[in-house]
Amino acid sequence: MKNTNRRNRWLGAVAVAAVGALSLSACGSGDDSASGGEQVSADAVDAALEEGGTLTVWAWEPTLEKVVSDFEAEYPNVDVELVNAGTGNDQYTALQNAVSAGKGVPDVAQVEYYALPQFSLAGSVSELSGFGAADLEDTFTPGPWSSVQQNDGIYGLPMDSGPMAMFYNQEVFEEYGIEVPTTWEEFMQAGRDLQAADPDVYITNDTGDAGFATSLMWQAGAQPFASEGEDVTIEFSDEGAQTYADTWQTMIDEELLAPISSWSDEWFSGLNDGTVATLVTGAWMPANLESGAPDGKGDWRVAPMPQWEAGAETTAENGGSSLTIPTDAQEKELAYAFLEYANVEDGVQTRVDGGAFPATVAEIESDEFVGKEFPYFGDQKVNEVLSASAGQVAEGWSYLPFQVYANSIFNDTVGQAYVSDEPLADGLAAWQEQMTEYGEQQGFSVS
Repeated sequence: MKNTNRRNRWLGAVAVAAVGALSLSACGSGDDSASGGEQVSADAVDAALEEGGTLTVWAWEPTLEKVVSDFEAEYPNVDVELVNAGTGNDQYTALQNAVSAGKGVPDVAQVEYYALPQFSLAGSVSELSGFGAADLEDTFTPGPWSSVQQNDGIYGLPMDSGPMAMFYNQEVFEEYGIEVPTTWEEFMQAGRDLQAADPDVYITNDTGDAGFATSLMWQAGAQPFASEGEDVTIEFSDEGAQTYADTWQTMIDEELLAPISSWSDEWFSGLNDGTVATLVTGAWMPANLESGAPDGKGDWRVAPMPQWEAGAETTAENGGSSLTIPTDAQEKELAYAFLEYANVEDGVQTRVDGGAFPATVAEIESDEFVGKEFPYFGDQKVNEVLSASAGQVAEGWSYLPFQVYANSIFNDTVGQAYVSDEPLADGLAAWQEQMTEYGEQQGFSVS
C-alpha cells in the first residue's frame, strides 16, 4: 500500500479548518470512553450478521474491494457500500464534516495510525474494548497494536503495517563498489562515495517529510510526543531526537540527498534509472516499486534498516492504517463484524494476496508468507527481512492528538533546513513552538 502518510499531507488551510473541528471542544460528541466504551456481546455481533443490513465503509485501500465482495458472499444478508471518499486528508475532512453535520457518517472508516489520536480524542470514533477488541492484543504485531491505542482505549483494529527496511539498487551498489550499509554512519559514507563517483547518483532522496523524520527519531529511541487526556508534551531535546538531527544535518550540509520529492514523476524516474539508489521506508513499498519503477526489475533488493548503533536490531513503523467505527455510526455491531472479518479473519489473507503487508502475527510468521520469492527483487525472499523488522519496532512511540496538523506545518519549520542555511535543530525548535501554540489554542495543556 502506498504510504499516504507521506504522499498526502494536509494542506495548511484544510488542516486548520478540519483539524480545528477535532479539538477538545469536540470531545463531547460521543458517549464511548476508554473505560470500556459500549458493551456489546459476541452474540449481538453474530445476531447482527444473521439479521443483515446495509453497511457503509469509507476507505481508499484497493484490496478492500475483494474483501467486501467475499464478505457479502459469506453473509448474503449484508450489503456493503464501499465508498472512496478521498485518500488520507480528503477523507478525514469529509468524515469530520459528516460528524459535525450529524448526518452521512459511515459505519466504518479507514484512518491512518498517525491520524487516529486526533479522531479518538475528539470522540469521533468508537472505543472498541466493549466489543472484545482488548482480547486481540496477541493477534497483532506490537507497532500497529500500540498505534490503535490512546489513553488505555482501543479505537480501531490494525489493517496493515509499515515496519521499515532499506530497499536498495544492488546493480548500482555493485557498479560503484558500495557495501550494503548496516548503520546510518555507513549509509552516510555510502552517500559520499556515490557522489564522488557520479554526482548524478544519490544514496536517497529527501526534501523534508514529517513521516520519515519522525520514523527515524522513533528508531533512535526518541519520544518527542506524549499525551494523557488534555495534557500534552512536545520535546525534541532527548538523545534520540538529537542523534537524528545531527546525522541528517550532515546529510543536508554535504548535499548527499537528492532534492526530489517522493511520489513525484522525477522520483519514479530516479528509481527507474538508479540515480536514487535506496529508500528506507515501510513494508508496503514492494508493490509500488514494481509498478512505479518497472525498469528496475531484478536490480533492487531489500536489507535491514540501517542502525544508529552498530549491532543493534531496532526498527520503526512508517505508514499503515486502521479500520474504525465512527461514534455516530448506525450499524455498530455489523461494523465490528466487518472489522474482524477484514483485519482478523479471512480478509487478512485476501489482502495479503492482493499485495498488502499484514499487521497480524500469524500471517507475518507463516512459512508461506516468509518464504515467498519476489521476481522483481531477483527472487529474494523479501518478507524474511520485512517480517523480522515487524518484530523489532521500538516500543514507546506515540503521536500527538493533533498530529495531522503538526505534519502539515513540518515543511514550513523543519523543512526550511533543506532550502536555506537554517539548522535542522532550529527547525525542530520552530516546529515545537508552533505545535505548542496550536495545541494550547485547541484547549490542551502543552509542556
